[in-house]
Amino acid sequence: VLQHRGQDAAGIMTEHEGALYLRKDVGLVRDVFQQRHMLQLKGNIGIGHVRYPTAGCDSSDEAQPFYVNAPYGICLAHNGNLTNARQLADVLMREDRRHLNTSSDSEVLLNVLASELQRFGTTSASAADIFAAISATFRRIQGGYAVVAMVLGHGVIGFRDPHGIRPLVIGKRDTSRGREHIVERNRKGVCHPPILAEPGPRKERPATLWRFQVRFALVGLEA
Repeated sequence: VLQHRGQDAAGIMTEHEGALYLRKDVGLVRDVFQQRHMLQLKGNIGIGHVRYPTAGCDSSDEAQPFYVNAPYGICLAHNGNLTNARQLADVLMREDRRHLNTSSDSEVLLNVLASELQRFGTTSASAADIFAAISATFRRIQGGYAVVAMVLGHGVIGFRDPHGIRPLVIGKRDTSRGREHIVERNRKGVCHPPILAEPGPRKERPATLWRFQVRFALVGLEA
């Protein structure tokens, strides 16, 4: 396995028939993921992350993706730095009644997004609800960030800071078995030639939602 950056920790979480499957640990990708681990990651949709510590510590507890069970079940991976993470953590615990188990700003971001989705109070969120929650998250968080998340029963979300400090590359290809999507923090990591970012001028698209009916979706971040 060729690995350039993110040598501190690695993780992948996939979804299959409403269940989540997770493997994450400290170390290089080649050490974290043996064949037996990959066989346990069921499903055709997932998010992945490789980490170098810029905030928090180097504990395995802070390897990503992170997960919260409410609302819906959300897992998230994040690259970047939130400059107001400490203030957000205080508000989350004091007002939103959310528990934070690590010092990672990624866990803070996940709980901000979950808190905003929780406000709708519905058993199933519409695409408009999800985008409204992301817009509210934008208003609360500060810094540079690129984020991917899975919302169980809904789809995969990808969004970045409004200034594009941490950009995202969106790729897709049509195959005989259906359309495949990929979102990546660093396009140098997209090694499959048929997957290309959308051509033409850069589009202002700070958030995107993919439904689960796509045949395959792989989302990876380096942080």
